[in-house]
Amino acid sequence: MSTVSTNEKFFQNKVLGHPAGLFVLFFTEMWERFSYYGMRAILVIFLTGVITGDNPGWGWSTPAALSLLGTYALFVYLTPLIGGYLADNKIGYKMAVVIGALLMTLGHASMAVETPTFLYIGIFFLIIGNGFFKPNMTSIISKMYEGHDEKKDGAYNIFYMGVNAGAFLGIMLCGWVGEKIGWSYGFGLAGIFMFLGMLQFYFAQELFGNIGDKPIKAELDDPNSDLSSTDEKKVKVKLNHFSMIDYVLIGIFTVSALIFIINDPLSKIGDIQSFNFTIAGMGDSLFFALVAAISFIILLIVRIPRYERIERDRMIAFAIFSIFTVFFWAAFEQAAGSLPLYTRDFTDRLLEGGAATTFKIVDFTVTVVPLVIITYVLVSLFRKTYTRIGLSNIILGFSFVIVWAIVLYKLSYEYQSTETEVPVTWFAILNSLFIIMFAPLFTKWWDSKYNPPASVKYFLGLALLGVGFGFLAFGARNVEAGAAGASLSMAWLVFAYLFHTLGELCLSPMGLSYLSKLIPARMIAFMFGVYYLAIAIGNKLAHYVGGDIENITKEYSLSTFFLIFTIIPIALGVVSLLLQPLLKRLMHGVR
Repeated sequence: MSTVSTNEKFFQNKVLGHPAGLFVLFFTEMWERFSYYGMRAILVIFLTGVITGDNPGWGWSTPAALSLLGTYALFVYLTPLIGGYLADNKIGYKMAVVIGALLMTLGHASMAVETPTFLYIGIFFLIIGNGFFKPNMTSIISKMYEGHDEKKDGAYNIFYMGVNAGAFLGIMLCGWVGEKIGWSYGFGLAGIFMFLGMLQFYFAQELFGNIGDKPIKAELDDPNSDLSSTDEKKVKVKLNHFSMIDYVLIGIFTVSALIFIINDPLSKIGDIQSFNFTIAGMGDSLFFALVAAISFIILLIVRIPRYERIERDRMIAFAIFSIFTVFFWAAFEQAAGSLPLYTRDFTDRLLEGGAATTFKIVDFTVTVVPLVIITYVLVSLFRKTYTRIGLSNIILGFSFVIVWAIVLYKLSYEYQSTETEVPVTWFAILNSLFIIMFAPLFTKWWDSKYNPPASVKYFLGLALLGVGFGFLAFGARNVEAGAAGASLSMAWLVFAYLFHTLGELCLSPMGLSYLSKLIPARMIAFMFGVYYLAIAIGNKLAHYVGGDIENITKEYSLSTFFLIFTIIPIALGVVSLLLQPLLKRLMHGVR
Protein backbone atom coordinates (compact mmCIF):
# COMPACT_ATOMS: atom_id res chain seq x y z
CA MET A 1 0.00 0.00 0.00
CA SER A 2 1.42 3.42 -0.90
CA THR A 3 2.21 6.09 1.64
CA VAL A 4 -0.31 8.50 0.20
CA SER A 5 -3.18 6.03 0.32
CA THR A 6 -2.24 5.09 3.86
CA ASN A 7 -2.20 8.74 4.82
CA GLU A 8 -5.65 9.28 3.34
CA LYS A 9 -7.00 6.99 6.07
CA PHE A 10 -5.71 9.41 8.70
CA PHE A 11 -7.79 12.19 7.17
CA GLN A 12 -10.92 10.06 7.31
CA ASN A 13 -10.87 10.14 11.11
CA LYS A 14 -10.63 13.83 12.00
CA VAL A 15 -10.59 15.82 15.23
CA LEU A 16 -11.15 19.55 14.75
CA GLY A 17 -10.39 19.23 11.04
CA HIS A 18 -7.14 17.24 11.36
CA PRO A 19 -6.27 13.54 11.80
CA ALA A 20 -6.84 12.17 15.32
CA GLY A 21 -3.21 11.04 15.38
CA LEU A 22 -2.10 14.68 15.33
CA PHE A 23 -3.80 15.23 18.68
CA VAL A 24 -2.17 12.17 20.23
CA LEU A 25 1.11 13.79 19.29
CA PHE A 26 -0.30 17.11 20.56
CA PHE A 27 -0.78 15.69 24.07
CA THR A 28 2.44 13.66 24.08
CA GLU A 29 4.44 16.75 23.18
CA MET A 30 2.40 18.73 25.70
CA TRP A 31 3.57 16.55 28.59
CA GLU A 32 7.18 16.64 27.39
CA ARG A 33 7.04 20.44 27.21
CA PHE A 34 5.33 20.46 30.62
CA SER A 35 8.34 18.70 32.08
CA TYR A 36 10.94 20.75 30.17
CA TYR A 37 9.50 24.21 30.78
CA GLY A 38 8.34 23.37 34.28
CA MET A 39 11.86 22.42 35.30
CA ARG A 40 13.44 25.29 33.39
CA ALA A 41 11.11 27.86 34.96
CA ILE A 42 12.51 27.23 38.41
CA LEU A 43 16.10 26.17 37.67
CA VAL A 44 17.79 29.60 37.49
CA ILE A 45 15.72 31.02 40.37
CA PHE A 46 16.58 27.98 42.47
CA LEU A 47 20.30 28.06 41.62
CA THR A 48 20.67 31.83 42.25
CA GLY A 49 18.32 31.99 45.25
CA VAL A 50 19.55 32.87 48.73
CA ILE A 51 20.78 29.93 50.78
CA THR A 52 18.63 30.85 53.81
CA GLY A 53 14.90 30.90 54.45
CA ASP A 54 12.01 28.43 54.30
CA ASN A 55 12.75 27.48 50.68
CA PRO A 56 16.48 28.14 50.19
CA GLY A 57 18.33 28.15 46.91
CA TRP A 58 21.97 27.36 46.23
CA GLY A 59 23.34 30.92 46.04
CA TRP A 60 25.07 30.53 42.65
CA SER A 61 26.24 33.57 40.69
CA THR A 62 24.19 34.66 37.68
CA PRO A 63 26.94 33.79 35.11
CA ALA A 64 27.34 30.31 36.65
CA ALA A 65 23.61 29.55 36.64
CA LEU A 66 23.07 30.82 33.09
CA SER A 67 26.16 29.01 31.84
CA LEU A 68 24.78 25.70 33.14
CA LEU A 69 21.35 26.46 31.68
CA GLY A 70 22.90 27.45 28.35
CA THR A 71 24.98 24.26 28.12
CA TYR A 72 21.97 22.16 29.09
CA ALA A 73 19.76 23.89 26.51
CA LEU A 74 22.42 23.50 23.82
CA PHE A 75 22.79 19.77 24.42
CA VAL A 76 19.01 19.39 24.52
CA TYR A 77 18.83 20.68 20.96
CA LEU A 78 22.13 19.13 19.83
CA THR A 79 21.46 15.51 20.70
CA PRO A 80 18.51 15.31 18.25
CA LEU A 81 21.17 14.98 15.54
CA ILE A 82 22.00 11.56 16.97
CA GLY A 83 18.44 10.68 17.92
CA GLY A 84 17.17 11.62 14.47
CA TYR A 85 19.80 9.49 12.78
CA LEU A 86 19.07 6.44 14.96
CA ALA A 87 15.33 6.79 14.36
CA ASP A 88 15.75 7.17 10.59
CA ASN A 89 18.08 4.20 10.24
CA LYS A 90 17.81 1.87 13.23
CA ILE A 91 14.92 1.98 15.71
CA GLY A 92 12.10 4.00 14.14
CA TYR A 93 10.35 7.14 15.33
CA LYS A 94 7.89 5.53 17.76
CA MET A 95 10.48 3.56 19.72
CA ALA A 96 12.74 6.62 19.87
CA VAL A 97 9.92 8.67 21.42
CA VAL A 98 9.25 6.02 24.11
CA ILE A 99 12.95 5.68 24.99
CA GLY A 100 13.36 9.45 25.15
CA ALA A 101 10.35 9.91 27.42
CA LEU A 102 11.55 7.21 29.84
CA LEU A 103 15.04 8.74 30.10
CA MET A 104 13.58 12.18 30.77
CA THR A 105 11.38 10.73 33.51
CA LEU A 106 14.51 9.41 35.21
CA GLY A 107 16.16 12.80 34.78
CA HIS A 108 13.40 14.71 36.54
CA ALA A 109 13.28 12.15 39.34
CA SER A 110 17.01 12.58 39.87
CA MET A 111 16.78 16.38 40.04
CA ALA A 112 14.09 16.11 42.71
CA VAL A 113 16.75 14.72 45.11
CA GLU A 114 18.21 18.27 45.13
CA THR A 115 21.94 17.58 45.51
CA PRO A 116 24.70 18.67 43.09
CA THR A 117 25.51 15.08 42.07
CA PHE A 118 21.90 14.18 41.31
CA LEU A 119 21.39 17.55 39.60
CA TYR A 120 24.11 16.73 37.06
CA ILE A 121 22.88 13.13 36.68
CA GLY A 122 19.37 14.41 36.07
CA ILE A 123 20.54 16.93 33.48
CA PHE A 124 22.47 14.15 31.71
CA PHE A 125 19.35 11.95 31.44
CA LEU A 126 17.25 14.91 30.27
CA ILE A 127 19.75 15.73 27.54
CA ILE A 128 19.93 12.17 26.19
CA GLY A 129 16.17 11.72 26.47
CA ASN A 130 15.47 14.89 24.54
CA GLY A 131 17.80 13.69 21.80
CA PHE A 132 15.61 10.65 21.20
CA PHE A 133 12.30 12.44 21.70
CA LYS A 134 12.48 15.83 20.05
CA PRO A 135 13.21 15.24 16.32
CA ASN A 136 10.96 12.25 15.99
CA MET A 137 7.66 13.75 17.06
CA THR A 138 7.86 16.25 14.23
CA SER A 139 9.08 13.54 11.87
CA ILE A 140 5.91 11.51 12.51
CA ILE A 141 3.81 14.56 11.60
CA SER A 142 5.83 15.05 8.43
CA LYS A 143 5.17 11.44 7.39
CA MET A 144 1.50 11.64 8.34
CA TYR A 145 0.96 14.69 6.10
CA GLU A 146 2.78 13.42 3.02
CA GLY A 147 0.61 14.30 0.05
CA HIS A 148 -1.11 17.02 2.09
CA ASP A 149 1.47 19.82 2.02
CA GLU A 150 -1.26 22.45 2.00
CA LYS A 151 -2.29 21.25 5.47
CA LYS A 152 1.19 21.24 7.00
CA ASP A 153 1.31 24.87 8.12
CA GLY A 154 -1.95 24.46 10.00
CA ALA A 155 -0.88 21.10 11.45
CA TYR A 156 2.37 22.48 12.79
CA ASN A 157 0.55 25.42 14.31
CA ILE A 158 -1.82 23.03 16.12
CA PHE A 159 1.16 20.96 17.22
CA TYR A 160 2.80 24.15 18.40
CA MET A 161 -0.28 24.87 20.48
CA GLY A 162 0.35 21.54 22.20
CA VAL A 163 3.94 22.58 22.83
CA ASN A 164 2.78 25.79 24.44
CA ALA A 165 -0.11 24.23 26.31
CA GLY A 166 2.49 22.04 27.99
CA ALA A 167 4.76 25.01 28.62
CA PHE A 168 1.82 26.93 30.09
CA LEU A 169 0.80 24.14 32.48
CA GLY A 170 4.39 23.24 33.37
CA ILE A 171 5.48 26.79 34.18
CA MET A 172 2.26 27.51 36.06
CA LEU A 173 2.21 24.36 38.19
CA CYS A 174 5.91 23.47 38.59
CA GLY A 175 6.73 27.15 39.05
CA TRP A 176 4.10 27.71 41.70
CA VAL A 177 4.82 24.44 43.52
CA GLY A 178 8.57 25.11 43.40
CA GLU A 179 8.35 28.70 44.69
CA LYS A 180 5.54 28.24 47.22
CA ILE A 181 6.01 24.68 48.52
CA GLY A 182 9.51 23.44 47.71
CA TRP A 183 11.94 23.22 44.81
CA SER A 184 12.19 19.42 44.92
CA TYR A 185 8.40 19.12 44.59
CA GLY A 186 8.51 21.33 41.49
CA PHE A 187 11.24 19.19 39.88
CA GLY A 188 9.42 15.98 40.85
CA LEU A 189 6.09 17.13 39.41
CA ALA A 190 7.75 17.57 36.01
CA GLY A 191 8.82 13.92 36.09
CA ILE A 192 5.37 12.59 36.99
CA PHE A 193 3.72 14.06 33.92
CA MET A 194 6.59 13.04 31.65
CA PHE A 195 6.00 9.44 32.73
CA LEU A 196 2.25 9.69 32.14
CA GLY A 197 2.90 11.24 28.73
CA MET A 198 5.11 8.29 27.79
CA LEU A 199 2.39 5.81 28.73
CA GLN A 200 -0.26 7.76 26.85
CA PHE A 201 1.81 7.67 23.65
CA TYR A 202 2.89 4.04 24.06
CA PHE A 203 -0.68 2.75 24.22
CA ALA A 204 -1.77 4.89 21.24
CA GLN A 205 0.82 3.66 18.74
CA GLU A 206 -1.61 1.56 16.69
CA LEU A 207 -3.31 4.78 15.61
CA PHE A 208 -0.27 5.58 13.45
CA GLY A 209 -0.19 2.32 11.51
CA ASN A 210 3.29 1.65 10.15
CA ILE A 211 4.39 5.28 10.37
CA GLY A 212 7.31 5.47 12.77
CA ASP A 213 8.05 1.72 12.77
CA LYS A 214 11.58 0.38 12.62
CA PRO A 215 12.86 1.11 9.09
CA ILE A 216 13.17 -1.78 6.65
CA LYS A 217 16.53 -2.12 4.92
CA ALA A 218 14.95 -2.27 1.47
CA GLU A 219 13.36 1.12 2.03
CA LEU A 220 16.64 2.63 3.19
CA ASP A 221 18.39 1.37 0.05
CA ASP A 222 15.73 2.59 -2.38
CA PRO A 223 16.97 5.85 -3.98
CA ASN A 224 13.51 6.65 -5.32
CA SER A 225 12.17 7.03 -1.75
CA ASP A 226 14.49 9.94 -1.16
CA LEU A 227 12.45 12.62 -2.85
CA SER A 228 10.58 15.35 -1.11
CA SER A 229 6.80 15.04 -1.20
CA THR A 230 6.63 18.61 -2.55
CA ASP A 231 8.31 17.63 -5.81
CA GLU A 232 5.79 17.24 -8.60
CA LYS A 233 8.24 15.19 -10.62
CA LYS A 234 10.25 12.21 -9.49
CA VAL A 235 13.85 12.79 -10.52
CA LYS A 236 16.83 10.58 -9.91
CA VAL A 237 18.58 11.54 -6.69
CA LYS A 238 22.32 11.85 -6.61
CA LEU A 239 23.37 10.56 -3.20
CA ASN A 240 25.85 12.79 -1.41
CA HIS A 241 28.30 10.56 0.38
CA PHE A 242 30.61 11.99 3.02
CA SER A 243 34.17 12.66 1.84
CA MET A 244 37.38 12.88 3.85
CA ILE A 245 37.17 16.69 4.05
CA ASP A 246 33.61 16.35 5.39
CA TYR A 247 34.78 14.07 8.18
CA VAL A 248 37.70 16.39 9.01
CA LEU A 249 35.39 19.40 9.27
CA ILE A 250 32.87 17.43 11.34
CA GLY A 251 35.70 16.38 13.66
CA ILE A 252 36.94 19.97 14.08
CA PHE A 253 33.43 21.22 14.69
CA THR A 254 32.60 18.47 17.19
CA VAL A 255 35.82 18.75 19.22
CA SER A 256 35.77 22.57 19.29
CA ALA A 257 32.10 22.73 20.20
CA LEU A 258 32.48 20.17 23.00
CA ILE A 259 35.47 22.05 24.44
CA PHE A 260 33.46 25.27 24.48
CA ILE A 261 30.30 23.64 25.83
CA ILE A 262 32.14 21.90 28.69
CA ASN A 263 34.75 24.55 29.47
CA ASP A 264 32.30 27.45 29.73
CA PRO A 265 30.25 26.13 32.71
CA LEU A 266 33.29 24.55 34.38
CA SER A 267 35.11 27.88 34.42
CA LYS A 268 32.10 29.71 35.87
CA ILE A 269 30.74 27.12 38.30
CA GLY A 270 33.89 25.47 39.61
CA ASP A 271 36.55 27.98 38.44
CA ILE A 272 38.14 25.10 36.49
CA GLN A 273 40.09 26.21 33.44
CA SER A 274 40.52 23.36 30.97
CA PHE A 275 42.56 25.73 28.80
CA ASN A 276 43.91 29.07 29.87
CA PHE A 277 44.90 31.30 26.96
CA THR A 278 43.88 34.45 25.12
CA ILE A 279 44.04 34.94 21.34
CA ALA A 280 43.22 38.32 19.78
CA GLY A 281 41.42 39.34 22.95
CA MET A 282 39.32 36.17 23.00
CA GLY A 283 39.39 33.77 25.95
CA ASP A 284 39.72 30.04 25.37
CA SER A 285 35.95 29.34 25.50
CA LEU A 286 35.09 32.04 22.95
CA PHE A 287 37.97 30.97 20.68
CA PHE A 288 36.75 27.37 20.45
CA ALA A 289 33.18 28.57 19.91
CA LEU A 290 34.38 30.62 16.93
CA VAL A 291 36.36 27.68 15.50
CA ALA A 292 33.27 25.47 15.78
CA ALA A 293 31.09 28.04 13.99
CA ILE A 294 33.58 28.56 11.15
CA SER A 295 34.13 24.84 10.57
CA PHE A 296 30.36 24.20 10.43
CA ILE A 297 29.84 27.01 7.90
CA ILE A 298 32.66 25.64 5.74
CA LEU A 299 31.06 22.16 5.95
CA LEU A 300 27.80 23.56 4.56
CA ILE A 301 29.66 25.40 1.80
CA VAL A 302 31.52 22.24 0.83
CA ARG A 303 28.58 19.78 0.92
CA ILE A 304 25.55 21.64 -0.36
CA PRO A 305 26.87 22.30 -3.91
CA ARG A 306 27.20 18.53 -4.46
CA TYR A 307 23.44 18.01 -4.51
CA GLU A 308 21.37 18.33 -7.66
CA ARG A 309 20.15 21.81 -8.43
CA ILE A 310 16.68 21.82 -6.87
CA GLU A 311 17.78 19.98 -3.74
CA ARG A 312 20.85 22.22 -3.50
CA ASP A 313 18.88 25.45 -3.83
CA ARG A 314 16.26 24.40 -1.30
CA MET A 315 18.95 23.40 1.20
CA ILE A 316 20.61 26.80 0.74
CA ALA A 317 17.26 28.42 1.52
CA PHE A 318 16.96 26.23 4.59
CA ALA A 319 20.49 27.25 5.67
CA ILE A 320 19.55 30.94 5.39
CA PHE A 321 16.42 30.38 7.49
CA SER A 322 18.57 28.53 10.04
CA ILE A 323 20.85 31.57 10.42
CA PHE A 324 17.84 33.76 11.18
CA THR A 325 16.67 31.07 13.60
CA VAL A 326 19.93 31.23 15.58
CA PHE A 327 19.61 34.96 16.20
CA PHE A 328 15.88 34.76 16.92
CA TRP A 329 16.40 32.24 19.72
CA ALA A 330 19.48 34.04 21.03
CA ALA A 331 17.15 36.93 21.83
CA PHE A 332 13.94 35.04 22.58
CA GLU A 333 15.54 32.70 25.14
CA GLN A 334 16.33 35.58 27.44
CA ALA A 335 12.94 34.44 28.75
CA ALA A 336 14.68 31.60 30.58
CA GLY A 337 17.72 33.52 31.80
CA SER A 338 17.84 37.29 32.14
CA LEU A 339 14.08 37.90 32.18
CA PRO A 340 13.39 35.86 35.38
CA LEU A 341 16.20 37.79 37.08
CA TYR A 342 14.73 41.07 35.78
CA THR A 343 11.32 39.98 37.10
CA ARG A 344 12.70 39.05 40.51
CA ASP A 345 14.97 42.06 41.07
CA PHE A 346 13.49 44.96 39.06
CA THR A 347 9.72 44.42 39.03
CA ASP A 348 7.19 45.46 41.66
CA ARG A 349 5.31 42.21 42.34
CA LEU A 350 3.80 42.91 45.78
CA LEU A 351 0.10 43.75 45.49
CA GLU A 352 -2.39 45.08 48.02
CA GLY A 353 -6.08 45.92 48.16
CA GLY A 354 -7.88 46.25 44.86
CA ALA A 355 -4.75 45.42 42.87
CA ALA A 356 -4.41 42.13 44.74
CA THR A 357 -8.06 41.29 44.13
CA THR A 358 -7.75 42.14 40.45
CA PHE A 359 -4.70 39.89 40.11
CA LYS A 360 -6.53 36.99 41.76
CA ILE A 361 -9.35 37.37 39.23
CA VAL A 362 -6.87 37.57 36.35
CA ASP A 363 -4.92 34.58 37.70
CA PHE A 364 -8.12 32.55 37.99
CA THR A 365 -9.13 33.46 34.44
CA VAL A 366 -5.78 32.76 32.76
CA THR A 367 -5.46 29.51 34.67
CA VAL A 368 -8.91 28.04 34.19
CA VAL A 369 -9.91 29.20 30.70
CA PRO A 370 -6.93 27.70 28.80
CA LEU A 371 -7.25 24.51 30.84
CA VAL A 372 -10.92 24.27 29.89
CA ILE A 373 -9.99 24.67 26.21
CA ILE A 374 -7.31 21.98 26.43
CA THR A 375 -9.74 19.70 28.27
CA TYR A 376 -12.23 20.22 25.43
CA VAL A 377 -9.57 19.04 22.94
CA LEU A 378 -9.04 15.96 25.13
CA VAL A 379 -12.78 15.20 25.13
CA SER A 380 -12.90 15.62 21.33
CA LEU A 381 -10.03 13.16 20.94
CA PHE A 382 -11.68 10.71 23.33
CA ARG A 383 -14.94 10.74 21.36
CA LYS A 384 -13.15 9.82 18.14
CA THR A 385 -10.66 7.26 19.44
CA TYR A 386 -12.00 5.66 22.65
CA THR A 387 -12.72 2.35 20.90
CA ARG A 388 -9.21 2.09 19.39
CA ILE A 389 -6.92 3.52 22.08
CA GLY A 390 -9.03 3.33 25.22
CA LEU A 391 -6.14 2.76 27.66
CA SER A 392 -4.24 5.71 26.24
CA ASN A 393 -7.29 7.91 26.72
CA ILE A 394 -7.77 6.68 30.30
CA ILE A 395 -4.16 7.58 31.16
CA LEU A 396 -4.57 10.96 29.51
CA GLY A 397 -7.80 11.56 31.41
CA PHE A 398 -6.15 10.57 34.71
CA SER A 399 -3.37 13.08 34.00
CA PHE A 400 -5.91 15.85 33.64
CA VAL A 401 -7.60 14.85 36.90
CA ILE A 402 -4.27 15.43 38.65
CA VAL A 403 -3.78 18.75 36.84
CA TRP A 404 -7.23 20.00 37.81
CA ALA A 405 -6.66 18.94 41.43
CA ILE A 406 -3.40 20.90 41.66
CA VAL A 407 -4.96 23.91 39.93
CA LEU A 408 -7.90 24.02 42.33
CA TYR A 409 -5.56 23.71 45.32
CA LYS A 410 -3.39 26.53 43.94
CA LEU A 411 -6.37 28.85 43.40
CA SER A 412 -7.75 28.09 46.86
CA TYR A 413 -4.36 28.75 48.46
CA GLU A 414 -3.91 32.10 46.69
CA TYR A 415 -7.51 33.18 47.39
CA GLN A 416 -7.06 32.65 51.13
CA SER A 417 -3.66 34.35 51.26
CA THR A 418 -3.63 37.72 53.03
CA GLU A 419 -0.61 38.99 51.08
CA THR A 420 -0.33 38.70 47.32
CA GLU A 421 3.09 38.54 45.75
CA VAL A 422 3.05 37.57 42.09
CA PRO A 423 5.42 34.60 41.62
CA VAL A 424 8.45 35.21 39.42
CA THR A 425 7.46 32.30 37.21
CA TRP A 426 3.91 33.59 36.70
CA PHE A 427 4.97 36.00 33.96
CA ALA A 428 6.58 33.20 31.96
CA ILE A 429 3.16 31.61 31.42
CA LEU A 430 2.12 34.65 29.39
CA ASN A 431 4.07 33.41 26.38
CA SER A 432 2.18 30.12 26.34
CA LEU A 433 -1.10 31.82 27.18
CA PHE A 434 -0.79 34.24 24.27
CA ILE A 435 0.10 31.38 21.93
CA ILE A 436 -3.01 29.47 22.96
CA MET A 437 -5.02 32.65 22.33
CA PHE A 438 -3.49 33.70 19.00
CA ALA A 439 -2.32 30.45 17.37
CA PRO A 440 -5.78 29.70 15.87
CA LEU A 441 -5.78 33.12 14.20
CA PHE A 442 -2.35 32.55 12.73
CA THR A 443 -3.40 29.07 11.60
CA LYS A 444 -6.31 30.57 9.67
CA TRP A 445 -3.99 33.21 8.23
CA TRP A 446 -1.44 30.65 7.00
CA ASP A 447 -4.22 28.46 5.57
CA SER A 448 -5.78 31.37 3.65
CA LYS A 449 -4.98 32.89 0.28
CA TYR A 450 -3.25 35.73 2.15
CA ASN A 451 -0.49 33.41 3.39
CA PRO A 452 2.69 35.56 3.06
CA PRO A 453 6.02 34.24 1.73
CA ALA A 454 8.67 32.87 4.07
CA SER A 455 10.83 36.00 4.08
CA VAL A 456 7.89 38.12 5.27
CA LYS A 457 7.12 35.65 8.07
CA TYR A 458 10.73 35.78 9.24
CA PHE A 459 10.70 39.58 9.06
CA LEU A 460 7.56 39.75 11.17
CA GLY A 461 8.95 37.26 13.69
CA LEU A 462 12.24 39.10 14.19
CA ALA A 463 10.73 42.60 14.13
CA LEU A 464 8.00 41.81 16.66
CA LEU A 465 10.59 40.18 18.93
CA GLY A 466 12.66 43.36 18.81
CA VAL A 467 9.62 45.52 19.61
CA GLY A 468 9.00 43.40 22.74
CA PHE A 469 12.49 44.13 24.02
CA GLY A 470 11.91 47.76 23.12
CA PHE A 471 9.18 47.94 25.78
CA LEU A 472 11.59 46.56 28.39
CA ALA A 473 14.30 49.04 27.34
CA PHE A 474 11.82 51.93 27.55
CA GLY A 475 10.47 50.81 30.92
CA ALA A 476 13.97 50.61 32.40
CA ARG A 477 15.13 53.96 30.97
CA ASN A 478 15.30 55.62 34.41
CA VAL A 479 17.10 52.77 36.19
CA GLU A 480 20.60 54.02 36.95
CA ALA A 481 23.72 52.14 35.96
CA GLY A 482 24.82 49.74 38.67
CA ALA A 483 21.40 49.52 40.34
CA ALA A 484 20.84 46.15 42.02
CA GLY A 485 17.06 46.46 41.96
CA ALA A 486 14.03 48.62 41.18
CA SER A 487 10.22 48.58 41.30
CA LEU A 488 9.22 48.79 37.66
CA SER A 489 5.69 48.24 36.44
CA MET A 490 4.64 44.71 35.56
CA ALA A 491 3.02 46.13 32.41
CA TRP A 492 6.37 46.24 30.59
CA LEU A 493 6.77 42.49 31.06
CA VAL A 494 3.24 41.86 29.79
CA PHE A 495 3.85 43.91 26.63
CA ALA A 496 7.22 42.21 26.09
CA TYR A 497 5.78 38.70 26.33
CA LEU A 498 2.89 39.66 24.04
CA PHE A 499 5.12 40.87 21.21
CA HIS A 500 7.62 38.06 21.73
CA THR A 501 4.77 35.59 21.36
CA LEU A 502 3.46 37.18 18.17
CA GLY A 503 6.97 37.03 16.77
CA GLU A 504 7.33 33.40 17.77
CA LEU A 505 4.07 32.48 16.02
CA CYS A 506 5.34 34.07 12.82
CA LEU A 507 8.71 32.32 12.82
CA SER A 508 9.05 29.21 14.97
CA PRO A 509 6.33 26.83 13.68
CA MET A 510 7.07 28.02 10.16
CA GLY A 511 10.66 26.87 10.50
CA LEU A 512 9.44 23.33 11.12
CA SER A 513 6.93 23.50 8.29
CA TYR A 514 9.39 24.86 5.72
CA LEU A 515 11.97 22.29 6.73
CA SER A 516 9.53 19.47 6.02
CA LYS A 517 8.78 21.00 2.59
CA LEU A 518 12.33 21.84 1.53
CA ILE A 519 14.30 18.81 2.72
CA PRO A 520 14.28 15.41 0.90
CA ALA A 521 12.39 12.69 2.73
CA ARG A 522 15.48 10.52 3.29
CA MET A 523 17.07 13.19 5.46
CA ILE A 524 13.98 14.56 7.22
CA ALA A 525 14.66 13.40 10.79
CA PHE A 526 18.38 14.15 10.54
CA MET A 527 17.71 17.65 9.19
CA PHE A 528 15.21 18.25 11.95
CA GLY A 529 18.22 17.58 14.12
CA VAL A 530 20.20 20.19 12.16
CA TYR A 531 17.35 22.65 12.64
CA TYR A 532 17.44 22.01 16.36
CA LEU A 533 21.21 22.54 16.20
CA ALA A 534 20.49 26.11 15.07
CA ILE A 535 18.14 26.50 18.03
CA ALA A 536 20.82 24.96 20.28
CA ILE A 537 23.39 27.53 19.19
CA GLY A 538 20.83 30.27 19.74
CA ASN A 539 20.09 28.99 23.26
CA LYS A 540 23.75 28.84 24.25
CA LEU A 541 24.38 32.27 22.76
CA ALA A 542 21.34 33.61 24.63
CA HIS A 543 22.61 32.52 28.04
CA TYR A 544 26.24 33.34 27.22
CA VAL A 545 25.23 36.94 26.53
CA GLY A 546 22.49 36.97 29.19
CA GLY A 547 25.08 36.04 31.82
CA ASP A 548 26.54 39.52 31.30
CA ILE A 549 23.35 41.29 32.38
CA GLU A 550 24.94 42.32 35.67
CA ASN A 551 28.13 43.60 33.98
CA ILE A 552 26.27 45.53 31.26
CA THR A 553 23.80 46.95 33.80
CA LYS A 554 26.67 48.03 36.05
CA GLU A 555 28.78 49.62 33.29
CA TYR A 556 25.98 51.07 31.16
CA SER A 557 22.36 50.48 32.22
CA LEU A 558 19.60 47.90 32.30
CA SER A 559 17.95 49.75 29.43
CA THR A 560 21.10 49.36 27.32
CA PHE A 561 21.07 45.59 27.87
CA PHE A 562 17.56 45.28 26.44
CA LEU A 563 18.23 47.84 23.69
CA ILE A 564 20.82 45.44 22.23
CA PHE A 565 18.07 42.84 21.82
CA THR A 566 15.82 45.46 20.27
CA ILE A 567 18.09 46.63 17.48
CA ILE A 568 19.66 43.36 16.28
CA PRO A 569 16.43 41.36 15.61
CA ILE A 570 14.75 44.26 13.79
CA ALA A 571 17.84 44.76 11.60
CA LEU A 572 17.92 41.05 10.73
CA GLY A 573 14.22 41.15 9.91
CA VAL A 574 14.89 43.86 7.34
CA VAL A 575 17.64 41.66 5.85
CA SER A 576 15.09 38.85 5.49
CA LEU A 577 12.79 41.14 3.49
CA LEU A 578 15.64 42.19 1.22
CA LEU A 579 16.42 38.53 0.49
CA GLN A 580 12.85 37.80 -0.69
CA PRO A 581 13.67 37.59 -4.46
CA LEU A 582 16.63 35.26 -3.82
CA LEU A 583 14.71 33.02 -1.43
CA LYS A 584 11.80 32.74 -3.84
CA ARG A 585 14.14 31.43 -6.56
CA LEU A 586 15.89 29.03 -4.20
CA MET A 587 12.65 27.49 -2.90
CA HIS A 588 11.44 26.50 -6.40
CA GLY A 589 7.72 26.97 -5.83
CA VAL A 590 7.55 25.92 -2.18
CA ARG A 591 5.35 28.31 -0.17
